[in-house]
Amino acid sequence: MTNHMDNETHFVENVQNNRPVEPNYKEVMFYERKPAGFWVRFWAYLIDLLLIASVTSILIKPIFLLIGLETSSNTWYAPYAIISAVVFYAYFVLMTKFFEQTVGKMILGLRVVSLKEEKLSWGTLLFREWIGRFISATIWPLYWIVGFTKLKQGIHDFVADTTVIHEETYRKRILFEKKRSEGSELQEAETF
Repeated sequence: MTNHMDNETHFVENVQNNRPVEPNYKEVMFYERKPAGFWVRFWAYLIDLLLIASVTSILIKPIFLLIGLETSSNTWYAPYAIISAVVFYAYFVLMTKFFEQTVGKMILGLRVVSLKEEKLSWGTLLFREWIGRFISATIWPLYWIVGFTKLKQGIHDFVADTTVIHEETYRKRILFEKKRSEGSELQEAETF
């Protein structure tokens, strides 16, 4: 009877400590990069938007005014709107390809990483920064998904299998792994 009570006590302690009940599990601790949450990514995006608006206003708008083309048209197919869109998407694609981060991400210490590749490929970048960002920019509530997913991924991250991480911040993860027996797999198979 006392042995049964000891097992129950062991069970209660393990449940409270989030430890496996079975003794044939071992605790494995490792560190992983911490994903960047919604607000830090939002501020980085605002910094990028300010930079793009500044470049567009300082470099492109004066050229259009010198040529005599209109810059205040509300239509999306106006020449100024098209060139502004090209600058917008080119900025995100090229900065992410060559630096793995935009200026906003550099300032806040963030980096874009692929979940499947060692380096970000052109295909991944075009999906993430062009198609995925177009979807996120068109339907704003979809960008809020970043705050609710495990790896803090937005729709554009899901499309390209990427995420954004803090460069110098890690988080500790503890997993429970089943211990291997001392014998070989052949010996284990023969015992059954």
